[in-house]
Amino acid sequence: MRIARILAHRVELPLREGSYKWSGGKSVTVFDSTVVGVETDTGLVGYGEVCPLGPFYLPAYAEGVRTGLRELAPHLIGHDPRELLKLNRRMDAALKGHPYVKSGVDIACWDILGRATGLPVCVLMGGRFGDAVRLYRAISQESPDEMAAKVARYRHEGYTRFQLKVGGDPDVDIDRIRQVRAILQPTDRLVADANTGWTQHEAMRVVRAVRDLDVYIEQPCLTYEECLSVRRHTDHPFVLDENVDNLDVLLRAKADLAMDVVNLKISKLGGLTRTKQVRDLCVAMGIAMTLEDSWGGDITTAAIAHLAHSTPDEFRFTSTDFNSYVTVSTADGAPQREHGFMSASAEPGLGVRPKPDVLGPRVVDVSH
Repeated sequence: MRIARILAHRVELPLREGSYKWSGGKSVTVFDSTVVGVETDTGLVGYGEVCPLGPFYLPAYAEGVRTGLRELAPHLIGHDPRELLKLNRRMDAALKGHPYVKSGVDIACWDILGRATGLPVCVLMGGRFGDAVRLYRAISQESPDEMAAKVARYRHEGYTRFQLKVGGDPDVDIDRIRQVRAILQPTDRLVADANTGWTQHEAMRVVRAVRDLDVYIEQPCLTYEECLSVRRHTDHPFVLDENVDNLDVLLRAKADLAMDVVNLKISKLGGLTRTKQVRDLCVAMGIAMTLEDSWGGDITTAAIAHLAHSTPDEFRFTSTDFNSYVTVSTADGAPQREHGFMSASAEPGLGVRPKPDVLGPRVVDVSH
């Protein structure tokens, strides 16, 4: 089996709530997603998806995915898509850096491997742990009252994990955290995610002001060193996200006891192959994980579900169902939320069937 063609479609994913806001005044109303197809000489086609959270979140942007694919794809034609480690080495040799560009190709090749073997991706990635994957709901940055109202509504829908978008005015953020925690049950989990938005002294003010509350603090500051300092001055459970983009940083964070939970995003790390490496190391080191991606629709949600479902329950802090946030469905067979949980498909590969009428014309098409 050999790769015969690599293609991509651009799909716009409008948000159900109209907009998504987080630290620094950043916001998005429509996500620009790239659905990547890898076609083989046997007729099998696998699909992946890459959807950066705008060009101002991580070093990734939507048009960069497509431009990078045009550069990368010719180097992959003729290679076996099932040899995933070998393929990743090939991608790294052909294009230095830009892991998000490679992510969609890698996910699509896992889909092919599953289809070729007749097995779901989660089985190939280690096995299916548990009956379902617990989800969190991200709460866009609004006034404290509005955020508390949204949490109450989503809790009624079955969610028990909530990620508040903070990282703004510290006094307002303190009110946001307090109001939301007050309406939750003791068994619910609350994460205050600053997305690097606080300076170190602001982060210190917030963690001191909410010292009496059961809340996780996620990525309070821009740099690893600033986050580590805040971590050493609080007893709140601590989550790192944006700073952990490779194994070197993960190992350093483990040695420094810099976090209790780490957020692993598939496209940030370069695909399921690289994320699985980091995931397996976290399991070996005893570190719990949020398993997700930057954003996406049905195909991204399927990839997240398989990654999470193949992770032992005790290390699976939470995941998310991005396809429930958007108004456009790009594929049949994708996981659907049920009372705050989702399950990976038992069908071969990712278990999704893209909708050609939604994907539209090809914006990348590279073959022999």
